[in-house]
Amino acid sequence: MNHGLPLSSPPMPLVDQRPRRLLERLPLLTDRPIAAYMLAVGLSVGACVLRMASDHLLPPGFPYLTFFPAVIICAFLLGRGPGTLAAVLCGLMAWYFFIPPINGFALGVDTAVALLFYAGVVTVDIMLVDWMQTANHRLRDERERNADLALRSTQLAERTEILFGELQHRVSNNLQMIGAVLSLQKRGVTDPAAIQALDNAATRLTLIGRIQRQLYDTSGSQIALHQFLRDLAADVIEAGGKPGIAHSVSAPEGITLPPDALIPLALILAEAIANAIEHGFATRDDGRIAIDLVEVAGHLHLSVVDDGAGLPPAFDLRTSISLGSKIATTLARQLGGSFEVLNADPVGAMSILVIPHHDQRAPTR
Repeated sequence: MNHGLPLSSPPMPLVDQRPRRLLERLPLLTDRPIAAYMLAVGLSVGACVLRMASDHLLPPGFPYLTFFPAVIICAFLLGRGPGTLAAVLCGLMAWYFFIPPINGFALGVDTAVALLFYAGVVTVDIMLVDWMQTANHRLRDERERNADLALRSTQLAERTEILFGELQHRVSNNLQMIGAVLSLQKRGVTDPAAIQALDNAATRLTLIGRIQRQLYDTSGSQIALHQFLRDLAADVIEAGGKPGIAHSVSAPEGITLPPDALIPLALILAEAIANAIEHGFATRDDGRIAIDLVEVAGHLHLSVVDDGAGLPPAFDLRTSISLGSKIATTLARQLGGSFEVLNADPVGAMSILVIPHHDQRAPTR
């Protein structure tokens, strides 16, 4: 249902993955350490040259102005080892060229303080960069593992769905095959009662096979009862061979039943519909069958009402010799409920099944 929303929405902008992928590749040249260390030396020398070139523009002091960025860049791009080498080289060059006395390694109190300050800053910088890259690598590895697990889960779910569908298909086919074998077997039988019994057995096995296909959706979860009733009613009425018979199904959405209760309910419903077609519309090719399911005080009430010829005089379900009626009554008792057949008002017949039900709602679909 649309609810007034647009049928389509503009696509979400894609996040550029390139910066993240570049960060995940850092540090660079890990497979070529010599090149990484040579590049660190080059960046350190370049920082020294830049500091010399800008010396006349700067006030006295600031010996590490260009060296700090060089150390951070080396640690960020090349890793902890080249960054440490750059820190050592830059510290020595700053000490020699820019800390008085110039062009020497004299060590006084002021020089020692300046060098300790420099060592503390670059150590913290290198440690922070290394920690960030380690965390980034762990995040990348975790994301790759999650992506692999998600792919495997998807593949497993697809295989499970295929196998489940194949299992349902094979069970249904086997049941229908047994029904077909029984139908073939009656060719060698001459007793009308035996032929009728084989026909009934074959029909019911074929019906159970069709029901088996509808017990679950393709994901393996139980289907909602209202959808199951609609599919089953359409299937049975179509098999009745009277296309002029219309039908309707009314049922609350979301109710489910376990398979051990759903199959007996389906057989009882199929028996009620078949009786309506066979007896209620015996002399007609058209009519209407209404199927209603309601919840009342912890019970499900399933009724099948037709506008056909109605029940014969003095009909009593308890004394009926119909095998189908006996099966429906027995199945209803197995479910802890009851089954009865009555005349409808003003015309036709009504079959009513009442079974206990604990509320077990399922998502509608």
